[in-house]
Amino acid sequence: MTHANLRSEICRIGQSLYARGYVHASAGNISVKLPEGGFLITPTDACLGDLQPEALAHVDESGTQISGDRASKTLRLHQHIYAAEPTATCVIHTHASHLVQLSIQGVWSAQDIVPPITPYFVMKVGHVPQIPYAVPGALTVAAQVAAAIQRSQRDEKPIRAVLLERLGPVVWHASLSQASAVLEELEETAKLWLATNCRATPLSDEAIQGLRDAFGARW
Repeated sequence: MTHANLRSEICRIGQSLYARGYVHASAGNISVKLPEGGFLITPTDACLGDLQPEALAHVDESGTQISGDRASKTLRLHQHIYAAEPTATCVIHTHASHLVQLSIQGVWSAQDIVPPITPYFVMKVGHVPQIPYAVPGALTVAAQVAAAIQRSQRDEKPIRAVLLERLGPVVWHASLSQASAVLEELEETAKLWLATNCRATPLSDEAIQGLRDAFGARW
């Protein structure tokens, strides 16, 4: 995609997430890695429902701003994800309500915020660890997310999302449409889990193995 097309796609995804309630006010941010190096990222305190293509921040690989409005305060988090996961070409972070509620109420476990309760969660999302709370934009969080990615790679169960405690999910993928789909599946699974008072029975080991065999699920 050209720069212009990538800028339009970031705005389209932001508007879609906002219109359907996955983000609100000025919460959340989106970035895309550029083929020639550097990134496009949404500006700090921007509303994802009202992004303007020309206002998106263009930064180089070191984080130095080239053009656009001031880059999101979470820029370092995005940089750390790209460095840790070479296949990622985009990152989406939102404050999705059910996931934030879950992080406040209490996740299933630190390494799996919800159990494998639906086949599509297992297939499309996979394991999602929680990252302990720190002030938004903290470098310590960026380092912890990168470490979680590296651990998952060593375990041969690579992750594509984490939950920042009290702040919401961060998802990365090969395209913005794929990252958006993972984000939506993750938020809807948290909604289902909370709706059952966190008592739904997880899929059996046999059922999960069937998803591995049939669809290559990475659980």
